[in-house]
Amino acid sequence: MTFRANQHSTSAIRCFPARHCVKTGTLLILPVLISMSTSLPGSAPAHDSAPTTSYPETRRDAVVDTFHGEAVEDPYRWLEDPTSDDTRRWIEAQNRVTEAYLADIPERDALRERLTQLWDFERYGLPYQRGGRYFFTRNDGLQNQAVLHVSESLDAAPRVLLDPNLLSEDGTTALAGTSVSDDGRLLAYGLSRAGSDWQEWRVRDIDSGRDLDDHLRWIKFSGASWAPDHSGFYYSRYDQPEPGAEYTDANHFPKIHFHRIGTPQEEDELIYERPDQKDWGLNASVTDDGRYLIIRASRGTDPRNGIFYRDLEQPGSPVVELLNEFDASYSLVDNDGPRLWFHTDLDAPLGRVIEIDLTRPQRDQWREIIAESDATLRGVSRVGDLLFASWLRDACSDIGVFTLDGRLQGSVDLPGAGTAMGFGGDRHDRETFYFFTSPTDPGTSFHYDLASGESRVFRRPRVDFDFDAYHTRQVFVESADGTRVPMFLTHRRDLEPDGDTPVYLYGYGGFRISMTPAYSTFTSAWIERGGIFASVCLRGGGEYGEAWHHAGRLANKQNVFDDFIAAAEWLIDSGHTNPSRLAIGGGSNGGLLVGACMIQRPDLFAAALPAVGVFDMLRYHKFTIGWAWMVEFGDPGNEADFRVLRAYSPLHNLRPGTRYPSTLITTGDHDDRVVPAHSFKFAAALQHAHRGDNPVLIRIETSAGHGAGKPTRKIIEEATDKLAFLIRELGMTEPSP
Repeated sequence: MTFRANQHSTSAIRCFPARHCVKTGTLLILPVLISMSTSLPGSAPAHDSAPTTSYPETRRDAVVDTFHGEAVEDPYRWLEDPTSDDTRRWIEAQNRVTEAYLADIPERDALRERLTQLWDFERYGLPYQRGGRYFFTRNDGLQNQAVLHVSESLDAAPRVLLDPNLLSEDGTTALAGTSVSDDGRLLAYGLSRAGSDWQEWRVRDIDSGRDLDDHLRWIKFSGASWAPDHSGFYYSRYDQPEPGAEYTDANHFPKIHFHRIGTPQEEDELIYERPDQKDWGLNASVTDDGRYLIIRASRGTDPRNGIFYRDLEQPGSPVVELLNEFDASYSLVDNDGPRLWFHTDLDAPLGRVIEIDLTRPQRDQWREIIAESDATLRGVSRVGDLLFASWLRDACSDIGVFTLDGRLQGSVDLPGAGTAMGFGGDRHDRETFYFFTSPTDPGTSFHYDLASGESRVFRRPRVDFDFDAYHTRQVFVESADGTRVPMFLTHRRDLEPDGDTPVYLYGYGGFRISMTPAYSTFTSAWIERGGIFASVCLRGGGEYGEAWHHAGRLANKQNVFDDFIAAAEWLIDSGHTNPSRLAIGGGSNGGLLVGACMIQRPDLFAAALPAVGVFDMLRYHKFTIGWAWMVEFGDPGNEADFRVLRAYSPLHNLRPGTRYPSTLITTGDHDDRVVPAHSFKFAAALQHAHRGDNPVLIRIETSAGHGAGKPTRKIIEEATDKLAFLIRELGMTEPSP
């Protein structure tokens, strides 16, 4: 294990091992240039009976910005204030139009019932052990939030330790992170409300189940890491924002504090800050042996980071900048005294493991433990005296087992092509747990015995779905520049594509995040209706290491859109579908992907589902954590970056008089990751530019944010509306057998 305290964060990005990963505001949803004439129409609708939609009037103001000599209009700037009376009235009016349209779809109620059936299955989080006790989350199926349980052994009956469903009437209070002290007696836990990234942390006595008086606020993108004596924990926080600006103002200058149990937050000790580095992110964790406080310094979402440390055995010792050149990605695996092991891509774009001895930290003294291979090293963890290395081979998991000196011991036999996560623990453990999923496996948990190397099923969910009737296959498509791009297709085994099969194409393409095969209830409902679900691994992601990521960021961002368009064209040219039966979707950075592609190629798609997307590429950096994405997108204040951003920004490339695909934009009014102003302004501009009787709508969820912690009830309702929208717009009026 990397860190002494377990840091489970439901807002962290999916990584390996998940418990070790805290990313600063990365754009992610738990589910990415061809010039066209303005007179070129989009594809014909697949239905003739849908009513013509009348949109609310949206005021256009005379707001103009000048970027590097170019005047850029921003008539919907007023929608950036989510709390103004005008914006609230606009939200209500748009939701009324959208609800009226969706309510007119006959299949909607049946789809809601079926999605509820599919969602109603028992889901377990991976167990972890502290102080002889096991901790895990469980959702009985339709609970809005998963419940944290504790048991005295794997075979003992568990008891409820924390039930977030009791903390709010509407189920919008979510467990955002947990950390248990090594003696298994105290739980630090974070809560998020209404989908916000802001968290409040409290402390619970595990024996009694009662909360102590500790209450910490203004925390984002942070876990809690316990001191070796269990007296308190380290965490990162921001200064309190101005009243009314909590969900919009930019977040800068995080500080690392130590909270001593039983004291008010105002007395927390300031451990480390960098007032000279406005845009640094700071996170701290204690090593398993309690010897070192490890500080990870990041610059926005750049994977290259710094590593600093403090020797906790020497009171008052300074923070030492061990790695301060920000020349590569460094992630601590574990330590053996002063010998620290790091997973890094330094001189190894696909990743390797190195050892740095703090007594002789010079680079010529570093030692390689696990060499770079022909696959992408996604992550490494230590359990007992073994290292578990997770590779991606063409976006599928492959787990290797090594000794601490880097000798390959074997591999973990996975059930098939899919995604494996977990393998957490510490140096004293003799067992670990992992989770395997694929589009046709809703997620099986396994117990792995270190001594025997054997896996056994720990929990296997039962879902009301015939998985044997479906399968997933991988294909490769050629992008505009000849790059080979992988794509997964999931559908019925007996389906014979005839050029008229409905296809839902999904992607992300950014922030070094990998799109690996995984289960989705929405996907099951889609393929059950006879559709094909296509998930494409675009450049900008992490499927093939840092070179693949770099090929889809900054000035190379158009490659991402080209990859997605190439995947769509392959689906058509190979006889799977046609433009009137092809829909696209994606969330967050994937929402940007959908917005850019539907504007560049309105002829190619019948329907689009952009969720919580980044659409205003000239002002994205002005809100909350948006500044952190400049290392991915570029800085509009830099002229070269501006020209790139201006060329693909969805908000700024709509062409009046163009018939765009049928579109359902989705967002949440409390999204403080990608502020809802992006979706508000894009929806208003799209409705203004669009010419056609097919709908362009926005669905604005109240008391909801970017996606993490969304109640099951709201998830089902949103999935129902998306699926109903696709069924109407793609002409899927009758369910397949």
